[in-house]
Amino acid sequence: MNKQPHFLLTNDDGITSPGLLALAESLAAQGRVTVIAPDHNWSIAGHVKTLHKPLRADPVTLANGMPALSTTGAPSDAVTLGLLGLAEAVDVVVAGINAGANMAYDITYSGTVMAAMEGAIGGLPSLAVSLNSHDLTADFRPAAAFAARLARLMAEQAPAGMLLNVNVPALPTEEIRGVRLTRLGRRIYHDELVSRIDPLGRPYYWIGGAPPTGHVEPGTDVAAIAEGFISITPLQLDCTAYESLELLKQWDI
Repeated sequence: MNKQPHFLLTNDDGITSPGLLALAESLAAQGRVTVIAPDHNWSIAGHVKTLHKPLRADPVTLANGMPALSTTGAPSDAVTLGLLGLAEAVDVVVAGINAGANMAYDITYSGTVMAAMEGAIGGLPSLAVSLNSHDLTADFRPAAAFAARLARLMAEQAPAGMLLNVNVPALPTEEIRGVRLTRLGRRIYHDELVSRIDPLGRPYYWIGGAPPTGHVEPGTDVAAIAEGFISITPLQLDCTAYESLELLKQWDI
């Protein structure tokens, strides 16, 4: 690719997230960047398309002076807004950097991954990137530098609709052991129902519990992160369970 690639950047932690800022700066060194991100945190939002109410996208300035659009919509809405006309022709959709890993079953909940999936549905190479730390003071720069280089490679070589999910250990660059191409692992969730009573005597509930863990199986994203490697997992939109399809053919339906 001779021309500068154009990246559409969004996230699910909101327009003021330090992960978004770090990634915007690294992407700017690789090409042009349009930032359209939610005006508040949409973590665990999943895949949303807002059709029942209007969306706004207001001009704002990031902490480093870069222009951006802040939208009332979800992360996937932000991508839709960009691809339908609020951004010039886009080469790669990038979502992140999320504060907290998005591995294994997490992808079904993740606003970050689903924003990238919206880009893939639109036929564009798309990338979701997450840091394995919920600490907003963590150093997002190693993850940002890696993701920006990968996004540039995708602009130059990726086929239409390629979807990559990247997780980066929260380590200094010199301590990251390398990169592994992985499959999705298996999460273990430790959710608990917390029941409380409001001032009017009515019950209400929180879904709480300890942070998720996972099965550290060789070849998975969970194992790569546990062992200090960057994980790249290619995803696809075809969720068909082919083994079940063959089993169902044997049933008397």
